[in-house]
Amino acid sequence: MRNHKWDARIERAQELVSSHPFASEGLRFYECIAQIQKSLYVEFESHLSEGTMQLPPGALRQELDFRLLLPRFSSFVSAVEQYAPSALSDSAREFHAKGSNQWRETLTQFWQVGSVSQAKLPPAEALISWMFLQPYAEYLADHTVREALDGTPSCCPVCHGEPLVGVFRPEAGGAKRSLICALCATEWNYRRIVCPACGEEDVHKLAVYTAEEFKHVRVEACDTCRSYIKTVDLSKDGRAVPDVDELATIPLNLWAAEHGYSKSHANVLGI
Repeated sequence: MRNHKWDARIERAQELVSSHPFASEGLRFYECIAQIQKSLYVEFESHLSEGTMQLPPGALRQELDFRLLLPRFSSFVSAVEQYAPSALSDSAREFHAKGSNQWRETLTQFWQVGSVSQAKLPPAEALISWMFLQPYAEYLADHTVREALDGTPSCCPVCHGEPLVGVFRPEAGGAKRSLICALCATEWNYRRIVCPACGEEDVHKLAVYTAEEFKHVRVEACDTCRSYIKTVDLSKDGRAVPDVDELATIPLNLWAAEHGYSKSHANVLGI
């Protein structure tokens, strides 16, 4: 089992609640969702084959097992109703009332796209679908054979999903950049001075913003496509968990929005 991944996320959320009180509501919500996602991952692991699947790169999203997924969806949406901030909770209640036929259609539509920003769905329904399907996609990715990458793709080499967050990992006296997929949590290497959204390489068009209170997290913005992604520098804080620390640094999102940048992919709070 790969439960340690979920445990690290949950423990980091708990740790950041005390040091980031302005983000405590979102972190507590994330902690609840991560606990449920961990349980779903364990269930998927017990019901699906333990062997490594021979899926070619990008084929992960061909797999969608409604016999496994639908019986677990109602309780997941109920948990979002219970623990989410009020606006998302209200939307989850409305979504819950639509019933299994609509759930199946919505999950199918989201799975075909694999992105909250690109799904032609009500934003809350896309967000809930993503949170529910993420551990399923991560299980499939963990059991998919990886092939050598040709270059550094801007989308996930396993499921073609969008990156949620960037990472700097210490390497040979410096830091190497990688991206983490929002859908299946695959991490892959990516060039340091390139916009993941549009491929812009002109350093003069790639803005970087940091704040004193978040020395290990920075906004990497692009003046060409006006998008941004946050990157977590593990050489500055080795205890950080990228997708959790990204969630906790809300003031960086506010700076980006004030300067006209849009986030490449929303987090569990929809920002």
